[in-house]
Amino acid sequence: MMIPVGTVLNAIGIIVGGLLGVALRRQWTPATQLAVKGMLGILVIYIGLKTTWTSLGGGFWLVLKQVFIIILALTLGRITGRLLGLQKNLNRLGQYAKERFTKAASDQNNRWSEGFVTCTILYCVGPMAILGSIQDGIDGRWQTLGAKAIMDGLATMAFVGTFGWGAIAAVIPVVAYQGTITLAAKSLAPFFQDPANAALLNSVNATGGLLVFCIAMVILELKKFELADYLPSLAWAPLITWLWR
Repeated sequence: MMIPVGTVLNAIGIIVGGLLGVALRRQWTPATQLAVKGMLGILVIYIGLKTTWTSLGGGFWLVLKQVFIIILALTLGRITGRLLGLQKNLNRLGQYAKERFTKAASDQNNRWSEGFVTCTILYCVGPMAILGSIQDGIDGRWQTLGAKAIMDGLATMAFVGTFGWGAIAAVIPVVAYQGTITLAAKSLAPFFQDPANAALLNSVNATGGLLVFCIAMVILELKKFELADYLPSLAWAPLITWLWR
C-alpha cells in the first residue's frame, strides 16, 4: 500500500511545531517572523518554478504549445472556479475560523475544541492541501506538502499558546483529508504515468507548479490571487492537452 509521503511530512510538521510551541511558549519577534516568511516564500517559489520548468521541453514550438495550454487551462480553470464559488466558500470557512480563534482567545474554558476545529479548517481548506495531495498521489511529488508541513508547523507553534493541545490534535483530520485525496489521485497514476500519456502528466505538473508559485506571491504579500478558483486548471490542463494531440 502506498504511503502518502507528503501527508506524513505534514503530520510530522504539525506535531513537532506543536511540541516546540508547548516547550518554548514564547512569541517570535516581528523581525524573526519576517525572516521566516521570506525564507518560506523563496522555498515555495523554488518548488513551483522547478516543477514547471522540468515539465516543459521538446523544442521551441512544443514548449510554446505547452505554455499556451497552461495559460488556457489557468483561464478556463479560473472561470470554472468562480462559477463554482470555490474561493468564496473557502473565504467563508476562513472567516469562521477567524471568529472561533477570537472566541477562544477570550474564552479559556473551551480552548481544546475551538483549537481542534479552527486549526482543522485552516490546515485543510487552503489550495496547497489539495494541490500538494494531488501531486503526491499522481507522481510522488511531495515537495508542495513538504513546504506546507513547515508552514503548518510554524502556525501550530503559535496556535498552541491560544488553543493548547487542540491545535496539535488537528493533525488527525489533516491526515485523513490529505491522505484520502492522495490515494484517490494515486488511482489515476497508472494512466498518467503511461509513456503514451506523458504529455498529460507534464501539463498537470507545469500548471500545478505555476499555482505553487502564485502561493509564494501570496506568502510574500507581493500579489493577491484567488488561488482556490484556479484549482480546476489541474483538470483542464490534461483535457486540453489530450484534445490538442
